[in-house]
Amino acid sequence: MNPLTGKASSITEMIDWIRQSPEIMSQVTYWHTIPPREPQLVDFPEGLHEGIRAALHHKMIHNIYTHQAESFRQVVGGNHVVTVTPTASGKTLCYNLPVLQKILENDSARALYLFPTKALAQDQVAELQEMVNFMEVDIKTHTYDGDTPPTVRQSIRNAGHIVVTNPDMLHSAILPHHTKWVKLFENLSYIVIDEVHSYRGVFGSHVANVIRRLKRICRFYGSNPLFICASATIDNPKEHTERLIGEQVALVNNNGAPAGEKHFVFYNPPVVNQQLGIRKSSVLETRKLAGTLLRSGIQTIVFARSRVRVEILLTYLQDLVQNELGSKSIRGYRGGYLPKLRREIESGLRSGQIRGVVSTNALELGIDIGQLQACVLNGYPGTIASTWQQSGRAGRRQESSLTILVASSNPLDQYLIQNPRYFFERPPEQARIHPDNLIILVDHVKCAAYELPFEAGEQFGGESLKDILEFLTEEQVLHRVKERWYWMEQSFPAHTISLRSAAQENFVIIDITNALNRVIGEVDRFSAPTIIHEEAIYIHEGIQFQVEKLDYEEKKAFVRQVDVDYFTDASMAVQLKVLHVNRTARSGGLLRELGEVTVNAKPTIFKKIRLRTHENVGSGPIHLPEEELHTSSYWFTLDETLTAGRTTNDMQYALLGIANVLVHIAPLYLMCDPMDIRVVAQVKAVHSKLPTVFIYDRYPGGVGLSERLYEVHGQLMAQAGSLIAACGCLGGCPACVGPIEEVGLLGKQLAMELLEQLEGGSL
Repeated sequence: MNPLTGKASSITEMIDWIRQSPEIMSQVTYWHTIPPREPQLVDFPEGLHEGIRAALHHKMIHNIYTHQAESFRQVVGGNHVVTVTPTASGKTLCYNLPVLQKILENDSARALYLFPTKALAQDQVAELQEMVNFMEVDIKTHTYDGDTPPTVRQSIRNAGHIVVTNPDMLHSAILPHHTKWVKLFENLSYIVIDEVHSYRGVFGSHVANVIRRLKRICRFYGSNPLFICASATIDNPKEHTERLIGEQVALVNNNGAPAGEKHFVFYNPPVVNQQLGIRKSSVLETRKLAGTLLRSGIQTIVFARSRVRVEILLTYLQDLVQNELGSKSIRGYRGGYLPKLRREIESGLRSGQIRGVVSTNALELGIDIGQLQACVLNGYPGTIASTWQQSGRAGRRQESSLTILVASSNPLDQYLIQNPRYFFERPPEQARIHPDNLIILVDHVKCAAYELPFEAGEQFGGESLKDILEFLTEEQVLHRVKERWYWMEQSFPAHTISLRSAAQENFVIIDITNALNRVIGEVDRFSAPTIIHEEAIYIHEGIQFQVEKLDYEEKKAFVRQVDVDYFTDASMAVQLKVLHVNRTARSGGLLRELGEVTVNAKPTIFKKIRLRTHENVGSGPIHLPEEELHTSSYWFTLDETLTAGRTTNDMQYALLGIANVLVHIAPLYLMCDPMDIRVVAQVKAVHSKLPTVFIYDRYPGGVGLSERLYEVHGQLMAQAGSLIAACGCLGGCPACVGPIEEVGLLGKQLAMELLEQLEGGSL
């Protein structure tokens, strides 16, 4: 560290300085160093076109990595393929090489590229275009998304060799109008799907159905394209890809890419109240560590779990570096920002003008954001796969990099910080989708019927298509003529179906300060009651807005800029009823079941929490209608043999403590956000009048999350027991069963005793 400027001349120097800083190292629970990895290179594949070879030589690429060569071999051999390697390992060439080869051999061949976001699509087109321009060949590559001008769209349909789009655009703008895309569908040789791991949960279940529709249209036009897929590391890449595309795939996972030395540091904020197990705020500790890196000249990315945390951290860091770097050198990045603003931030990161960025997982995917040297994670991202993805955003150019995971007080963070081997030695989670979720499937059968009439005997997913067609005929959506079903409504259905949620319609946020009336962001329907209720503080780009009016019917929130020193946090009241039981298993006094439930959720109150100190400075009621959700759930019920000798009060505290732990550790077995599941404890369940804990999917119809948890119930209970036992608090704290005010003085002991009983009969 330069003693005059206080800045590090390199990331290596910064790492050495941290190692010698007693204040930081006293809170470091584990320091993991991953040694640099040498590249594994092979010659260009035989038969690779001379033009491609020349373009690669021009980019100073004289050999390719083993996984790139193997992908090329599999595709040329006529196999669907998925390549699974870490961030920044050159997956782009895995699909660009066979696609360019095919088009150079046959000018009428076409390829369709699918990326989960517009930013990724634009990134990839730039790289492809660079190679095509050098080869001086007439291969037309175009992005087709919501920003594409109408004048350009016609020429893309007729002449685009490679059409780059996203699933949303394919779903609503290409498939419904396939008659305008005849040249593409008749000659489609390859479909490229990048970032396959991101197609999970509701989004992945929708995309699997979009791909079913895409294949149906290809068959109609006589083409049979190969799928070339790429994914970051997950535990079930082959199974997940096959479920997504409905085809057998070859798995390529022999990563040959090099990597610089990587330092991964687990940091636990200091305890400020031993008895209550309360630690210093992870947000404040993240501010301190990220601020130190930024002021030392290290370009840094900070990841936070929620939109609110992104905006709070952004506010803190801009304050901290205002004098040295200027507030505009630190920017926020998250869903809800409008596209133009996001492109501006990406560009600033690449050029180095922006020295730091605070982001949700929106920057987790492989967008080129330049030379970042350090990554600070505010709380565990929720999955091992996401953590490696986020960490991989730093040190992408083979130099050393630093990642610091700052643990929050929640049980999952504390479990990982105390069991680092669990993180470093365990494979990433499985990606789960449920394409035959009836709500999602019926929506896509409607879309498919609009695109082409259904014939008798056709297949579409695993459910009985005939039953769905007959249901839609009764609803007067379809019209049957002999053995064909035709769409009969005026409008086309894809227009009203969002791929990002099982329930439709986002809320838009409108800034009415100075009568501007401009849209500044959006929020999904499930989050709206807790984020943009009236009097909520909505933070956008570090600026605070108060929600003046929420028009629930029109899905609009009107906000006004304010200057206050607090943010808001809302609570929900939940009622739950069992509708149907699909599977049961009994062991001793424990009955576990999987089935369907209805959940009625109503926002109740919101708290005002002071910025920087995080103390409670007020509260107020929320007046919004109740939301009903029909979903899948798994639950376990305790009979009299397990409850004997316990008062109703003790049972309440024990179940609540167990529920508080389960909501945090369940994502260890799922590739999902903790917000995707909910856990509800009932001391006297409505359906059985017995103590029950419910875990349910937070999406209509469910997406398979609770089913997976039903299957690993025994492991879940064992993990919950060991987490509570390992916690150093006396009677309960936020890092295990919850604070004493919530679970009582004996909450921890009661939960542990009950779990010990359950473990005997939980497998």
